[in-house]
Amino acid sequence: MTEKSFKDLPSGDQHLCEERITGEDIYEGIFLKMKRDTVSLPDGQQAVREYLTHPGAVAIVAVLDDGRVLLERQYRYPIAKACIEIPAGKLDPNESPLLCAQRELAEETGYTAKKWSYIRRIHPVISYSTEFIDIYLAEGLVPGASHLDEEEFLDVFAAPLEQLIAWVEDGEITDVKTTISAYWLDRYRRGLVSPEPIK
Repeated sequence: MTEKSFKDLPSGDQHLCEERITGEDIYEGIFLKMKRDTVSLPDGQQAVREYLTHPGAVAIVAVLDDGRVLLERQYRYPIAKACIEIPAGKLDPNESPLLCAQRELAEETGYTAKKWSYIRRIHPVISYSTEFIDIYLAEGLVPGASHLDEEEFLDVFAAPLEQLIAWVEDGEITDVKTTISAYWLDRYRRGLVSPEPIK
């Protein structure tokens, strides 16, 4: 049997949508909330969906004048591993994503940027979380002093894009925002994609 192509699929999403019937809050933490909803499936049956609500986050592809990418190495408790990542952080209440990106870059690395562009929004865990991450490109970096949160410990360093891609390919980097950003930056440098300028 030959598989359908995307253009052969039904138009619209209605035949896939699930509708919330009832819901309850299971847990409320510092910034994560866990919910359990009963939903109506497209065929009329019911199912239970558990998921986390998240305020959203940003990530920054910060490129030095020599082309190297600014990176961090930080211990991630849920997977018990020190991970290589691009700078990132969650949104404060009522904070715009761009202001959050500018704040996080300065706090974590000490750098500010003369030029900001918007890359795209990603949803890193679509099966059980509302989290989104808006990714920005920061260029024209100016060094300064970092000011980490009291509970934050990380190493800041820079590496060529080729090394970043090699770490993704050999499994040293497994973080999704960093993996996607490495892919995007490679295509950007080859003239295949462009960021959205911020005025």
